[in-house]
Amino acid sequence: MIPSVVILDAVVIGGGQTGLAAAYYLQQQHASYVVLDDRPVVGHVWSSRYESLRLFSPAWASGLPGLSWPGNPLRYPTKDEAAEYLRQYAAHFQLAVENNQRVTLVQPAAGGFEVQTAAGNRYHTPRVIVCTGPYTAPHIPAFGQELLPTVRQLHSSEYTTPSQAPGATVAVVGSGNSALQIAAGLATDGRTVYVAFDEKTPRMPNNTAMWVMLLATGLLQASSHSWVGRYMQAQPEPVVKGDFQRLKHLPNAHFIGRATATTAAGGLVGRRGTTPPLGSVVWATGFRPNYSWLQVPKALTPAGEPCHRKGISPVAGLAFLGLEWLSSRRSALMGGAAADARYVVHHVLKST
Repeated sequence: MIPSVVILDAVVIGGGQTGLAAAYYLQQQHASYVVLDDRPVVGHVWSSRYESLRLFSPAWASGLPGLSWPGNPLRYPTKDEAAEYLRQYAAHFQLAVENNQRVTLVQPAAGGFEVQTAAGNRYHTPRVIVCTGPYTAPHIPAFGQELLPTVRQLHSSEYTTPSQAPGATVAVVGSGNSALQIAAGLATDGRTVYVAFDEKTPRMPNNTAMWVMLLATGLLQASSHSWVGRYMQAQPEPVVKGDFQRLKHLPNAHFIGRATATTAAGGLVGRRGTTPPLGSVVWATGFRPNYSWLQVPKALTPAGEPCHRKGISPVAGLAFLGLEWLSSRRSALMGGAAADARYVVHHVLKST
């Protein structure tokens, strides 16, 4: 039997912070909608990450529209607090979220789009808002395939605790905040940790004064199309200065520079040093785009990246949220979800 088709004003794909923010504004406009999320519960992406993960922004600068964070506004919430906040947010506004609904196809249809899920659900809508994040396919450098099979390899997306990384000697590869936090957790667990980190990566303080300055000066909100925004995008993404310094001072953490190759003994070669044989490697090396399910002409670039301006696709009725530099540097942060979602929802409702 062919499943019946649900007709809605909008379908939101992805139930993270941007998907929930989009749902909030759709609900405010009395639009019929559904949020389709492939995870079992709201907030699961946060709760399933590594134990030491914290937001990189304080609670007061990280709220979604209409509901502030509970508790001390100056704190940097843990991953579990973030997951609970998202669950409370969805429940507070009784948002129409359907979990365990992995979208397998979005294609053009008369008057808009047809959306299909792995569970067999079908939706027809003139508007689709994609909120799956910038990159969803874990990336490991090609030379990782050359490591000996005795070395346990984990991508940061599947790493949660030090117990997953066997061996007294381990490596963490990456030049972002996640790499620093994961390496610190392993070092604190008593391992000898080799950190393949590009030490030219800029560092910034992460405190109340910095956040007040960034927001008051408008740097975080600078348009991605302004000269300030273009300059900021051209710079390497900074990491938290305090996390870098703490890791540098741990006697069992050793920086070897950016990793470039493997050794025959089961180690890694960095620009500043080489590791001994390793028990495991955690790759905090980011993600690549995977929009194979988005079968809409002109929606993606030849490289598979979303085509958009401030989240609005050249395809009528299609929009994106949660992308890095979607409209500004703040777009990739939880606190930037409100402004981007308000703009995108207003545009797609008005223009289609």
